[in-house]
Amino acid sequence: MKKIMFSFAIFGALCSVLCAQDSNSQDDIKYLAFMRTPEDVFNQHHPETINVAGFNEITRHFADLPNSKVKPGIGFIFSYLKTDIDTVQVDLKRFLSLSLKTNTPVLVKLDGEQWWQNRPDLWNWWDPELPGYDPNNRNNVEWRWWEPEYAIKIAWRNWGRQLRVLPPPNLMSPAYRNACHEAMDQLMPIVLDWYKALPDDKKYLFIGLNLGWESSIGMNAYYYPNGNDLIDVPEIDDVHKPYIHDDVLSRGYVQIGYASVKTAGIRTSGDINESDIVKVSQMHVEDLCKRAYDFGFPREKIFSHGVGNPKGEKLYDVALNKYSCPGWSTYDRPDMPESNIGINRCLDISDANQWAATEWLLLAPHEKALWKTAFEKTLSYRNCKYLCVFNWELIRKSPEVIEAAREVIKENAIK
Repeated sequence: MKKIMFSFAIFGALCSVLCAQDSNSQDDIKYLAFMRTPEDVFNQHHPETINVAGFNEITRHFADLPNSKVKPGIGFIFSYLKTDIDTVQVDLKRFLSLSLKTNTPVLVKLDGEQWWQNRPDLWNWWDPELPGYDPNNRNNVEWRWWEPEYAIKIAWRNWGRQLRVLPPPNLMSPAYRNACHEAMDQLMPIVLDWYKALPDDKKYLFIGLNLGWESSIGMNAYYYPNGNDLIDVPEIDDVHKPYIHDDVLSRGYVQIGYASVKTAGIRTSGDINESDIVKVSQMHVEDLCKRAYDFGFPREKIFSHGVGNPKGEKLYDVALNKYSCPGWSTYDRPDMPESNIGINRCLDISDANQWAATEWLLLAPHEKALWKTAFEKTLSYRNCKYLCVFNWELIRKSPEVIEAAREVIKENAIK
């Protein structure tokens, strides 16, 4: 009898272990993540701001829920050309250690495209009074025609409001590509070593590595006529011209992209076309994803980030490559993913086994039923692995949205 009881005890313990492992099987898990706005609470210039309080502000809303196949998570963007790389390394280590400490899945987004203030040695071609000045840096920024003399000094971005930004990089400049590679090579070991060291029943804490950021030319950094002349004019006097989605080349502004297209060897004269912009943007994203894949990240943990808009234009294809799973910004009716022309066209031809709504927001009133439906529809559509709400700070004071997320997680509880 003792042997039988002992056998049952072993069997029961084994079942408990297997059930625990199965409940966190990475293949079955989906994530409902929230991106923290850079420099709101978490500030990559100051690693001490990446702390447990910033995690708990989000996780406390879900702490009482049962173990679920839909897990809440936190994302953060590490812009590796915006801050010195030593500081970014500290930021990343703190972020990952807090994931394990608080048992919170995390999405690591690496950006070298939208913000690159810390590298004037790449972009400052015009001001000898500023650090990094070198006239040859014209080759590292975008142009408004085919020669370096048309290099731009300034650009504009509209993420809710218009702001001035640095000239966008020539995505194919060897110096720029090397800068991205060198920074990634210092950050990727931190993530991969952390992931490999996680116990099997904690591997689910790594949602993935997100590369690119709505990668494109002229969408998130556009240029006005005579823009270089405006650099010394007060920003308050800047022109404000609406963005034109239907103009797939210049978006209603001055056409740029000549530096990237020429450096890539795609074209050296004439007019740029839509395919040129798509091809060079895709080369950029594929290079980043290949870098991570060759470094040792499994494909199912690498997610690209392509543009999303109502027209389903060719630019969606930028997210497709053989090294990553595709991801897109999803603002256009995320409650009806079946109507998204671009995502569905790309998923029809993608050989990846999953995708992500890697920048997601429902542009609708904060009503629980609306948001719950949108969360459910996105996560259940064509093997979506995760959605990441951009940003937590937009919904943190909305009990209706938070309760919608809670209900989705609760209703997917593991029995």
